Amino acid sequence: MGGGRKRGRTQRRHFKQGRENVWKHNPQRPPAGEGGEGREGNPSWQPFATENPAFEEYYKEQQIIPEEEWDDFMSMLRKPLPSTFRINASCQFFQDICSQLENDFRKSLETEVSDEHEEDAIRPLPWYPGNLAWHLNFSRMQLRRNQALESFHEFLKRENEVGNITRQEAVSMVPPLFLNVQPDHHILDMCAAPGSKTFQLLEMIHQSTKPALLPSALVVANDVDVQRCNLLIHQTKRMCTANLIVTNHEAQNFPGCNLAKFCSETCMDEAKLQRLEFDRVLCDVPCSGDGTVRKAPDMWRKWNAGMGNGLHRLQVEIAMRGMGLLKVGGRMVYSTCSMNPVENEAVVAEILRRCGDSVELLDISSELPELVCRPGLSTWKVRDRGSWFGVHEDIPRYRKSVISPSMFPSGKGSQDVEVNTDVVDADMKDSTDMGEEGEQERNTAIDDSNNGDSAKTEEKTEVDCESGEALTRYKKLNFTSTRTEHSDYPLHRCMRIVPHDQNSGAFFIAVLRKHSPLNEIQVVDGVKSEQSISKDKTGKLEEDLGSDKVSSEENIVPQQVVDNTNAVDGEQNGDMDSKSSKDKSSEDAKVIVKETEKAQAGTRDRRQQNQGRWRGVDPVIFFKDEVTIKSIVSFYGIKDSFPLEGHLVTRNPDTSHVKRIYYVSKSVQDVLELNIKVGERLKITSLGLKIFERQSSKEGSPCTFRLSSEGLPLLLPYITKQILYASAIDFQHLLQYRTIKFPDFVDAKFGEEASALLPGCCVVVLREGHQDIGSIATDPSAIAIVCWKGKTNLCVMLSPLDGEELLERISLRFGLKFPKLDKEKPNQEVTGSDEQPDCATEADDQPESKASDMEIPDAEA
Repeated sequence: MGGGRKRGRTQRRHFKQGRENVWKHNPQRPPAGEGGEGREGNPSWQPFATENPAFEEYYKEQQIIPEEEWDDFMSMLRKPLPSTFRINASCQFFQDICSQLENDFRKSLETEVSDEHEEDAIRPLPWYPGNLAWHLNFSRMQLRRNQALESFHEFLKRENEVGNITRQEAVSMVPPLFLNVQPDHHILDMCAAPGSKTFQLLEMIHQSTKPALLPSALVVANDVDVQRCNLLIHQTKRMCTANLIVTNHEAQNFPGCNLAKFCSETCMDEAKLQRLEFDRVLCDVPCSGDGTVRKAPDMWRKWNAGMGNGLHRLQVEIAMRGMGLLKVGGRMVYSTCSMNPVENEAVVAEILRRCGDSVELLDISSELPELVCRPGLSTWKVRDRGSWFGVHEDIPRYRKSVISPSMFPSGKGSQDVEVNTDVVDADMKDSTDMGEEGEQERNTAIDDSNNGDSAKTEEKTEVDCESGEALTRYKKLNFTSTRTEHSDYPLHRCMRIVPHDQNSGAFFIAVLRKHSPLNEIQVVDGVKSEQSISKDKTGKLEEDLGSDKVSSEENIVPQQVVDNTNAVDGEQNGDMDSKSSKDKSSEDAKVIVKETEKAQAGTRDRRQQNQGRWRGVDPVIFFKDEVTIKSIVSFYGIKDSFPLEGHLVTRNPDTSHVKRIYYVSKSVQDVLELNIKVGERLKITSLGLKIFERQSSKEGSPCTFRLSSEGLPLLLPYITKQILYASAIDFQHLLQYRTIKFPDFVDAKFGEEASALLPGCCVVVLREGHQDIGSIATDPSAIAIVCWKGKTNLCVMLSPLDGEELLERISLRFGLKFPKLDKEKPNQEVTGSDEQPDCATEADDQPESKASDMEIPDAEA
């Protein structure tokens, strides 16, 4: 148990350090090439060495680029990565932001061009649709340190914080584009953190829908690490969407939700269509990350060939699970930020090998014609412990359990090694069935990766063959295989993006389409052969190497043997159940059948629903308190055309003490209902859009729930009460002063209308000139804020950052010229926000709010 947890922490730390910008963790250390003389006042400072002989030797041997381009390739890798960002096309002000970039910043930054090979300081990426993605001819460090760029840098930070733009590496934006997302698609992002691609997917589904309407599409964003899930939630929260579910599972063991598997014969016909499958799957797997070396120069020091070898098996498992969860006719994108063919083409070839004619590798080179990319490799080698191998047969016998046949172009010899092949369809394996086994299997891969090209010896000696450190048990072979293989699969259809083609990072993308259910007979036969081999595997290793050498691989071989015994425990795409699955889940099925029948009869045990299945994660409860709902509807005058029944959820089992109510789309509602019926297989850490929040004040209010700023744009067209229409000057005063007494408004009539409102939450909408009031709230472009009406004043319930952004957008969008405000005008310092309102200056006006009222993204406080 302790070792498993330690390996888990090692894996998370490895991925986090490999993918994040090292300068974030080392703010005192600028990248090499930016002020090469070192930081002033710190003569001992030394830049990261942008060299690694093993790296150059490895990729020269793999021939990832022609020899004549090698110098250009390496020169570009040593340069800092230019900054790029993407505009959120579904945000309220995206056209204004585009105009501001084109007309203001593009001209003002022309004099700051830092690269003689770049014509523009800032330009849209030609291959991204709609000119929504932009390339800067400045690195992140230059943006931070150049005084002339300070205003632009502040613009980027503010717009990113409020969700109008997303700062993201250019090549990282590519995979979602090849998914060809449609408005009604169910999409799974298997390894979603930190969330930039998930946010991009949400942009796509909302952009294709009319404003103020929810799309019928759904995005499920998953990550194995709880902390990374919190980062994912923070990123996607800026989108304010009701069409997202965030889950916390191992990607290779993502649970299947098929009601037919647990239903009695009486309800089988109804349940056949109730299963969780996805039209699109994004499989951006954990990788060695050497394609990010321009952004994370510490990768030069850490890189070794064993990193890719150690992750290959995990990558195959995740990709196969994604293919199993994919609907027939659906599309899956497999991608990495690695240049290593063992992590790229080898994984794609193994998917095609296992799936046969059921899966096709698509040629998508014409879908983004402006994107410069290169075809995938058809031949490569594997490096292990200082030696090169072209075929699996040349691998020493004691290393065959670590260097699998699937790493090679032909993939031959798969029957001679234990590989967990068969997490293939939406119901084959549930993460809860794996328990610690799945965790240990995943950690085994990363352990081998972290130790370079070798596994641990009995003396716990770490081996790094690439750097030439001494070995305590195994000698470096220095062997180079003379035989090579070529893959028979059309791997040239894969896409490789290399840095010197368009001044970017490196990336790998493959797009696959599922034509038919995966071949169950092929899967089962493969498992049987592996199980028979695994029985005498340890004996063979002992015979060849001695018992001491077997123990050096104990973190790899025994766990695979255990996992293979449970490789097939479900039905193939819902068509049939295997005997092992029926035997293993018969008791659970009986319990779940009873629960389902109770639910249909309306007598579900509420305590079981409230308790939830996942330790440490509050359950998702449909909010059905009719008294509270009627109070909310009556207070705000919400129209009947806005659907509330079945769309309100909470995370607090005690409905009498609910603090926050979330709104979910119809697609999310359907998944939640299915998840309850199958026994809460999905571990949901976040979902929905916060729309109402409990708020009390000493003055009192007829409604105990206030509106959330996040949910206001969705609800605004349906509100008929507690709503005010302010002139531009009074709207500006509210945003700047945040609290204004009724007599102090410029428009006296507006102040009277505000004082006449019922005490509590209200909405203030910006009115332009003589615009018809009746049509403002129903206009998708209407600008509105949530306020609190107290005894003597009106208080804004909006964060200062959002208020500042809104002020600037109003002036740019409508060309409003606000007069300078009187500095002597009383300006109460109020720090109220949507999370923690503190919205009145007088004691009897101030709503009571505690720290626990602040939102916790994954649980109820």
